[in-house]
Amino acid sequence: MDDAAAVPHGERPAGGYGRDAEEIRTAHPEYRIEDVLAGPVVAAVRDTGGYGGLVYLRSRDRRSLVLCVVSGVPRSLLSPWWRIPVGGALPTCEAYRRGEDLWLPDERATMLRFPQFTAALPYSFAHAYHPVRVGGEKVGVLAVLRSATRERAAEQSVRSALHAAGSDMEERLTEFARRIPGREGADAVAYGIDYDDQPVNVRLPTPPARAVEVGILEWDLDSDRWSGDDDSLSLLGVTRAEFGGTMAEVEDRVSPEDLHELRASRREAEDTGQVRARHFRVLDEPDDDGRNRYRPVELWGHVVRVEGAARILVGALVDAAGGVNAAEAAERLPDGLFSLDQDGRVVYANRRCQELMGSGLERLLGHHPWEVLPWLDDPAYEDRYRAAMLTQEPVSYLVHAPDGVWLGFVLYPGVHGLTGRVFRTDAPAGAERGRALAPVSGGTGTPSELVAPARAGALYHVVQMASVLTEAVTVRDVCRAVAEQLLPGFGAQEIALYTIRDGRMYLLWESGYPQHFLDPFEGVPLDANLPGVHALTTRLPLFFESPDALVSAYPGLSLDTMGAWAFLPLIASGHPVGSCILGWNARHRFAPEERSALTALGGLAAQAMERARLYDSESAVARGLQEGLLPHRLPVIDRMRTTGRYLPGTQGMAIGGDWYDVIRTGRGVALVIGDVEGHSVGAAAVMGQLRSAVHAFASSGRPPQEVITHTNRLLAELETDVFATCCYIELEPATGRALAVRAGHPPPLLRHPDGHTESLDLPGGVMLGVQPEAVYPVTALTLAPGSVLALYTDGLVETPGGDIGTGIEEVRLLLARSHTDSVEELADQLVRTARRTEDRPDDVALLLTAYDRENGR
Repeated sequence: MDDAAAVPHGERPAGGYGRDAEEIRTAHPEYRIEDVLAGPVVAAVRDTGGYGGLVYLRSRDRRSLVLCVVSGVPRSLLSPWWRIPVGGALPTCEAYRRGEDLWLPDERATMLRFPQFTAALPYSFAHAYHPVRVGGEKVGVLAVLRSATRERAAEQSVRSALHAAGSDMEERLTEFARRIPGREGADAVAYGIDYDDQPVNVRLPTPPARAVEVGILEWDLDSDRWSGDDDSLSLLGVTRAEFGGTMAEVEDRVSPEDLHELRASRREAEDTGQVRARHFRVLDEPDDDGRNRYRPVELWGHVVRVEGAARILVGALVDAAGGVNAAEAAERLPDGLFSLDQDGRVVYANRRCQELMGSGLERLLGHHPWEVLPWLDDPAYEDRYRAAMLTQEPVSYLVHAPDGVWLGFVLYPGVHGLTGRVFRTDAPAGAERGRALAPVSGGTGTPSELVAPARAGALYHVVQMASVLTEAVTVRDVCRAVAEQLLPGFGAQEIALYTIRDGRMYLLWESGYPQHFLDPFEGVPLDANLPGVHALTTRLPLFFESPDALVSAYPGLSLDTMGAWAFLPLIASGHPVGSCILGWNARHRFAPEERSALTALGGLAAQAMERARLYDSESAVARGLQEGLLPHRLPVIDRMRTTGRYLPGTQGMAIGGDWYDVIRTGRGVALVIGDVEGHSVGAAAVMGQLRSAVHAFASSGRPPQEVITHTNRLLAELETDVFATCCYIELEPATGRALAVRAGHPPPLLRHPDGHTESLDLPGGVMLGVQPEAVYPVTALTLAPGSVLALYTDGLVETPGGDIGTGIEEVRLLLARSHTDSVEELADQLVRTARRTEDRPDDVALLLTAYDRENGR
């Protein structure tokens, strides 16, 4: 790899910021952040009319957003998104980065803005996001999910409700931060607001329903005396004042048809020492016509002996108006009926369902149907469950069972789980065995459109990585993208990326490793007995799920504190590029799906790395060309101190057409700055031609207007299809008088000796190359001794999505507030903000001139 393509190692996270907070939370378990979030997220779901809510918080290393609280949505469906990179192309990440609310009313809106996310979750649902701040600092995102097909809510009402819940959450988080022991005052705000654990599930309130009453009672079997709490007496329909506690009074409250059941419960208690689910009916409040009405109850209990050898049945009287009666009703249905919890596990199946499924309840209970029944073991069936739970709409389909029978399934979702109906049906026209996902006809439920049977987790990571890598240009870009995607996406804590050069392995990027740990592995040959080398030379990924497994395979290998590793070969078009090493801080089981996804992602990374290496080589040539065109040394002029700065852009070819120059003329000195549009070798070449033309015209003694007019005509005659801007100021050092011409360029900044700084609103003409016969006005200026003049290109003052006027004002204020007498230090101060910007689409040029009272130093 060319030296120009070498990139620095990854930045290490700021070590102890969140670790202290984690130690405090461990020592004080009462300070649990999820308890603070539970109430507001439930309120957000309720007030927005949604069915699910999520809260993401920043990780301690600030690279990821971690799912902290989930409500109304199965955790298992969200497992690929438990930890997501801050820079990811996801709605949550964008809301966090921008610090703005985000509302996506349906799958169409989601597809347009986040196609990778839609590819992984191709279901129709609405979702809204609100960034959460504490002390003005972004700490996470609150999100709610809504049905996209039910009554549509006005966007403003959803935003208002979400904002109200978010404000409540921010207040609670602020109070939480201030309660953490050892933190007082202003530094408590936002301290400890981070998360690196698994998500906590918060159950939404159950729908309004009749509450089940339970009363505690004691039945003295020897004396036939009853006593109980208020709830048990209420179930019997008597008050404590009117109940004497005799068995006769209890029998008076029981339906005559059920007296045998009550008395049989006494015999059961004497014979077995317990009573289990004895059913009988007791008198309830009369109906409106005054007729007797009975309420079903259950009796449960066990016998204990007390002093004097008395036998007491200690038990519970349970209101059975739902529960068992509902189950009995379900057993009488001709169709199969089953219920799944939020995670898709069976919690109930009636006998007919067991018959149709060919499996007993004990085998089904607590399992996913597609895990227990081989003929349902297809991602497509799990996908139907996902569709029902994420759209909150009924889903129906047909399945060809092993015995040749066609079964119809209808799934009815709710926030607490899913109820399913299964029944025999006729084969659809033209159906073949194995074509199972035909929608149910006949209007039973709402058929759902079919989607490709793919598991969301693996698909999401591959699609997301492919999307991010298409935007990565340089080797540094690729390394950063791979680290930002793999570490959060798979929960790893360490990453190292190596490349091959001259038959040896060299580190390109690392993150998470102890300082100097990787130093002994730098430049190892390809015959070294190391897992990263073997993965590359054999072209096979290596996975070690524990330190014992790694040490067993490579005795004597130095280990850090990790508990599991993946060594991925980076192979592009059959050509070895390097290795990617991932480390987990605990033992980790690599499921087949995860191994496949990591292997595929290694291939994507290798292709991007190879493309980036070629780009870096070409970019190095381009940068060399541009550096050769810019002046290496500015002339020394009496009473003037000048300096220039140039920063290439960080996007595209990282080369542009910005230039500056200081030229001696017959009357004084010309200060010139220009900007050719575009970022390419062609733009740099045009820049070189313009700079040479301006230099030649200025040196020949032409006045400023003629210099710009001739340069404009020259560019138009070149027929390059590019335009340029320019600012040309000719200054007489002896008097401070100047003539200025501006061609579509940002206005110069002038700081007067008293510190007052202004933007010089010079009349100007059109950009160079637009109109061959354009006329450019000339403005006369006078610089007082002690003045500072700043010429710059728009890359210094313009940011994506920002206003150029705001940028000019910021630079003007910075120039005004600087107290340094050194033009070198002042130039560094002015470009420092642009230098810190990693995502800089344009290059930056600056020419700074200090007009002194005495000879320049």
